[in-house]
Amino acid sequence: MLKIEKLDFRYRKDRKLFDGLDLNLEKGNIYGLLGKNGAGKSTLLKIMTGLLYAQKGKAELYDTSLDKRLPKTLKEIFFLPEEIFLPDFTTAQYIDLHSVFYDRFDKSQMNEMMREFEVNAEDRLKNMSYGQKKKFIIAFALATNCSLILMDEPTNGLDIPSKSKFRKVVASMIDENRSILISTHQVRDLENLIDPVIIIENGKIIFNHTIDEISTKLNFHKVGKGEPAPENIIYSEDVFGGSYIVTANTSNEESQVDFELLFNAVLSNTNGVVEQIKNR
Repeated sequence: MLKIEKLDFRYRKDRKLFDGLDLNLEKGNIYGLLGKNGAGKSTLLKIMTGLLYAQKGKAELYDTSLDKRLPKTLKEIFFLPEEIFLPDFTTAQYIDLHSVFYDRFDKSQMNEMMREFEVNAEDRLKNMSYGQKKKFIIAFALATNCSLILMDEPTNGLDIPSKSKFRKVVASMIDENRSILISTHQVRDLENLIDPVIIIENGKIIFNHTIDEISTKLNFHKVGKGEPAPENIIYSEDVFGGSYIVTANTSNEESQVDFELLFNAVLSNTNGVVEQIKNR
């Protein structure tokens, strides 16, 4: 569906952000894009929408270059940035004005999600709290039924009940005709939602694996202070009362994936983690 090959991008001549970056996205997945601050997550999303242009390489949706911003590609992508600015419209006015750009927009889905998110259909957008605005635009994004929906920190501004509803709504909307890519630091909010997991560092995609691959090849657990350390430690970090560790999974049973621990392990020992996952 979306293909990025040998992509180079820089904001300044003396600093290259992406260096030969490769990434393929297929339909039917909820991708999680993780990375440190400044790793280029938001920039990558903007390149995927044609808002920024790479100096080298290509970014294509259905074999059409994204930087051309053709109507046939733009109507297949919806980008939800971290910071949102909505006009002084009612929700109905916003929907009527913007939904016409998306051939598969479903107003019944939109209304259902607004009820789920407890967004009042009669309210004006300017009078809503930030969290209510965020829920409204999340609902709109999903109701477009675009092939690719890009979300940058979508759970920022949501309270705990709304985060739970976000997970429920997004999971119910995914099918074989579309994919969602969520860039986030809030991995605890999305642990049971995102799959595969993509990690970007030093201008490249250094990790791109499914939850099944991760959970069958790695174990995540805590070792108490003074307890004997297990064999096959790939990564360890000290915490109060002991250590969190990542080890090789030799049980042939799926483990519970700790996303924060996985992220730290990949950044600290990329080769060790990736080699264990690829180990047959």
